[in-house]
Amino acid sequence: MSWGQPRSLRARQLLAASLGLLAFLALAGVALDRAFLETAENNLRQRLTSYALAYAADTDFGRGGEIIPPYDPPDPRFDRPGSGLYAEVILPNGHWDSMSAQGPVLPDGGMLRAAQESFEGPLPLTEINGKSGEAYRYGRGLIWSADGDPKSEFQYTIYILEDTSALRHQVGVFRQALWRYLGGAGVILLLLQALIMQWSLRPLNRVIEELKRVQRGAASRMSERHPRELEPLTESINAFIESERENLDRQRNTLADLAHSLKTPLAVLRARLDDDSGAKMEPELREDLDLQLRRMNELVSYQLARAASGGHALFAAPIAIEPHAEEIVRGLEKVYASKGILCEFDLADGVQFHGEPGDLQELLGNLLENAFKWANSRVLLTVKPGETASNRRPGLLLAVDDDGPGIPAEKVATILQRGVRGDERVQGHGIGLAIVQDLVRGYRGTLDVTLSEELGGTRFEVKLPPGL
Repeated sequence: MSWGQPRSLRARQLLAASLGLLAFLALAGVALDRAFLETAENNLRQRLTSYALAYAADTDFGRGGEIIPPYDPPDPRFDRPGSGLYAEVILPNGHWDSMSAQGPVLPDGGMLRAAQESFEGPLPLTEINGKSGEAYRYGRGLIWSADGDPKSEFQYTIYILEDTSALRHQVGVFRQALWRYLGGAGVILLLLQALIMQWSLRPLNRVIEELKRVQRGAASRMSERHPRELEPLTESINAFIESERENLDRQRNTLADLAHSLKTPLAVLRARLDDDSGAKMEPELREDLDLQLRRMNELVSYQLARAASGGHALFAAPIAIEPHAEEIVRGLEKVYASKGILCEFDLADGVQFHGEPGDLQELLGNLLENAFKWANSRVLLTVKPGETASNRRPGLLLAVDDDGPGIPAEKVATILQRGVRGDERVQGHGIGLAIVQDLVRGYRGTLDVTLSEELGGTRFEVKLPPGL
């Protein structure tokens, strides 16, 4: 699919739902990660608080205010240097560190007021091996007095620090498991979403298949068993099909009546040409009349067949273009012999027309006749391969140029209307170019009328797209 082409409904829904699901999973992952980190930090604070209270309960002071630490710390890591769990007591005239703090360089802490708490982190520190690290720190301000004597009271602060290695490990394990499970859930949800979309779009696919059957002629109309949301669409398609069928029947009958009406005059002319009076004609005149009568009979037969079939076949055999073009040009050179027009061919090798022979004759005949009518001395017929597509027969480019006066751009749309002539003084019915336009539309092609760069007159260019 090219970037300029609109995406299908399935692709649009799948893309939108997938982006929404991925955004939801990403936001959910970030939210869960943040919640786990906050919970882990809160648990760390509670643990450090319990260590601080344990030190406050088991620590004593001498008469001189010297600290007497507990014999058994609340955690054995306090007695192991560089263990990552540290205790520090700030006194009015000094401080005390646990055995684990011998070696690492801890961040400085100030004295806290009585009953004041603080939780900070991560704070930078230097580990026992000299590397930089980080730690969380809990502090609590306390007051000590000897036997309740107010005169012996003094403030001190206990700090408990724990490095971030344990917390980082917990967070890392959680994040790995979180994104693994979210990724697995996302894949499962995407597959489930694709299945749900396939099931929900099945009625639309059924409408498309029915429409293709109608286009191929395998069905005459759309069925009536469709979801409520699609019923207006299928009913409109059925109404359009019935309207087109009625219009086609009317056009077919009109075309058949006209072609049938011409058969009798043609039969009379043929009889007169074949009797004794026809034998007395000059051979050249008799040959021209015979050629034109045969062509008129072929056109009548073609129009009758077209009226009976109602359109061109999709899988018509390829037709060589040059023989038909040469036959038409020979006839036109005789009709416009007084103008001495030279018609040149620029036909690519192997280019063929995929359609009805009558359609090719109508197309070439009307375009060439129009060119001969308006040309001064030259007409150019160009036939080249058109656009190509995989698994499709090639398209076709067919152009007719003349060196006539040309057609102003503002009058192009007018002359393509049925019954309108470019110049009322010139003989004609004004339906030739309209027939060409109808034929081109029937083959899903385009007709462009522009200035001829090579001959200076008008260029009629027909582009037929790749066929089935």
